[in-house]
Amino acid sequence: MMIRRLFLGLSAAAVLVVAGCATPGTPSLDEAPPIVFVHGNGDTAALWQTTLWRFESNGWPRERLHAIDAPYPLARDDDTKPQPGRTSAAEHMAYLKAEVEKVLAATGAKKVVLMGNSRGGNAIRNYIQNGGGDRTVSHAILGGTPNHGVQAIKGLNEGNEFSGTGPFLMSLNAPKNAAGDEVAGPVKWLTVRSDSNDKFAQPEGQWIGMRGKETNVTFAGPELKGATNVVVPRLDHRETSYSPAAFEAAYRFITGRAPATTTPAVQEPVVLSGKIAGLGVNVSDPKTGNFSNNLPIPGAVLDIYAVDATTGARTGPAVYSRTVSPDGMWGPFTAQSAARYEFVVTAPGYATTHIYRSPFPRSSSIVNLRAERIADADKDAGAVVTLVRPRGYLDPVRDKMVFDGQSPPPGALPGAGVASSKIKLAVGPDRPVSGEFNGERVTGRAWPAAGDHVSVLELTY
Repeated sequence: MMIRRLFLGLSAAAVLVVAGCATPGTPSLDEAPPIVFVHGNGDTAALWQTTLWRFESNGWPRERLHAIDAPYPLARDDDTKPQPGRTSAAEHMAYLKAEVEKVLAATGAKKVVLMGNSRGGNAIRNYIQNGGGDRTVSHAILGGTPNHGVQAIKGLNEGNEFSGTGPFLMSLNAPKNAAGDEVAGPVKWLTVRSDSNDKFAQPEGQWIGMRGKETNVTFAGPELKGATNVVVPRLDHRETSYSPAAFEAAYRFITGRAPATTTPAVQEPVVLSGKIAGLGVNVSDPKTGNFSNNLPIPGAVLDIYAVDATTGARTGPAVYSRTVSPDGMWGPFTAQSAARYEFVVTAPGYATTHIYRSPFPRSSSIVNLRAERIADADKDAGAVVTLVRPRGYLDPVRDKMVFDGQSPPPGALPGAGVASSKIKLAVGPDRPVSGEFNGERVTGRAWPAAGDHVSVLELTY
């Protein structure tokens, strides 16, 4: 087992690697195998957007980069029991297997690289061990995957996919050879983990509803014996896959050399497209509320406006308007790489959702947008605005952040366990609202909740 440590300045674009550095270069097509990216529990393909940009900026052909979008990305509470809106480990693996087969057929390649975050790593391991992936996968890269569980307490919820003492992980972790390795060839294995800041690799159970109790899991829980295991100080759970440091580690592992850049290169024009999805409702048990899925919303409408970077105000009429196709897909929309945009999603059964983003330096086909609903507890507000960081968490100890003048943002807790912050404005909703995280600043407008509007300031990095 090899362990390397990367030291990352979180506000810097570059990554300093303590291992020996190879000469940066651009891979040839022969060196650029197809990569299939597998998102985590409850997430979406869109989280890989910046990672794809970084691979493209280092010469990887865009047609060889494939981020999958699992329709039902949440794991069951008990893997053995059907649960509305959720998938078993076997169903999750079967979906990944089908997607890999599509990529192999489309590219003519014999093998793919698999890169997964969190639960995505479970599907990757299951596919390689039990679904024939040992014949179709050259490299497996797991970021923040709870390979030894989020807890490993004998007898506690062992039917859950994330139980370290349950049958699913016990089977995956069973020794593969006389050395006791938990992984085996011919696949090459890499894990990327935080030194101590991953919410799902903690010896104490604060982030899994077990505050003050031991989990029997260590900071090294995501490591696998027999793999190359990379440790990056202070990364959070999602940054183990979506950060510049994670990209650098993955690129080096695949190619044997450092990338030329970890900053997405600007291109013009920028062409954007993606999917509009919503929130499911557990009709058999309404008390459980909404759950995440990646299913399209029939009849959703998308309007895009160019906005002023300082005020979030629209600078003219809509630059794009369309009712999305039945599969939820929208686009293409030709954008300007330096422009700021407001994405307005209108859909039956949802609040009108106003999403504000940083500029897009490159094209993307996974600008996925989610319609929101106003929670009952927020319906008395003048306006509701959420700051969200999909590719990482908000850590007041580590990060510099401000949300509508408040630092730290409301609800942001030490330990990188919260990815969003919400403010409720009592009066005067028609005004600018800004959020800033380590130098990235997004400004939008507060829209009246009484008219069933919500605003989302979405950070890209």
